Amino acid sequence: MTAEGLPGTAVPAPPPGMVVTGRYDQGPGYRINRPEGSSSWLFTWTTDGRGLLRQGTAQALARRGELVVLAPGVPHHYTVAPGASRWRFWWTHCQARPGWAQWLGPCAVGDGVYAVGAPDDTHARIEAAFHRLLADSRWTGSGAPPAAGPGETPVAVAYGSAARELALCALEEVVLLATAGAHRAPPGPDARDGRVRRAEELIAADPGAPHTVDSLAARVALSPSRFAHVFTRETGVSPMRALREARLRHAARLLESTDLTVERVAAASGFPSPFHFNRVFRERYGVPPGAYRSGERP
Repeated sequence: MTAEGLPGTAVPAPPPGMVVTGRYDQGPGYRINRPEGSSSWLFTWTTDGRGLLRQGTAQALARRGELVVLAPGVPHHYTVAPGASRWRFWWTHCQARPGWAQWLGPCAVGDGVYAVGAPDDTHARIEAAFHRLLADSRWTGSGAPPAAGPGETPVAVAYGSAARELALCALEEVVLLATAGAHRAPPGPDARDGRVRRAEELIAADPGAPHTVDSLAARVALSPSRFAHVFTRETGVSPMRALREARLRHAARLLESTDLTVERVAAASGFPSPFHFNRVFRERYGVPPGAYRSGERP
């Protein structure tokens, strides 16, 4: 059996609500295997060497200057490409922002895999954005964010909503710069993308409202089944998954910025059952709501 045929190490992915980023320099033998897939998105940007990423039935060879993205929910593994001496790359696990799936859409190679070679004149700015992403992930929310550059830790986890949102801004710049040449505007005012964006706006405006697939579909003039299909295809997640993520983000902000009880935070975020809220919050953030408020975060 060749090295390519050996099973990789089964490594769990971070929870979808976390932003975790780093830069690696790996040699032959480096392999990561996730037979259950990941609940978060994985973004990789190769700076030297080659990597091979497989998800479901699709695969992508990552070379210098290429962004390869794996959507959640499909078994995947990745490794230093056969014959390559190294794979140097940046990586980020997170929940993709609404709209990124539209930018990545023209770069799809199948099974939630997106691969794009960024224009040469964007490489320096993309590299700088990743350095900033790593630094911003370490921000405490007070004072100025730490400076990017020499002395950076190789891996950082964004704690607190301010650090997460700032880090996602840097990653959004990466995605936009890399995909700008592949991005195509929706073909007309009645495009499906506009309806999906409208549904996302409704969710973001009031995540605690009693939204359902039926109610959101009615607001955008689609049947429930058609709406669910289009929304999932355009965003990479189902409408109810997107709603739950928005509610959890809203709950995290309330815990960080208010003195509301956990029960009131749950209700204000659209979770009628505090028990259910505690369970799903812990699944996403790694700690129960009370511990999250106290700063006990993984």
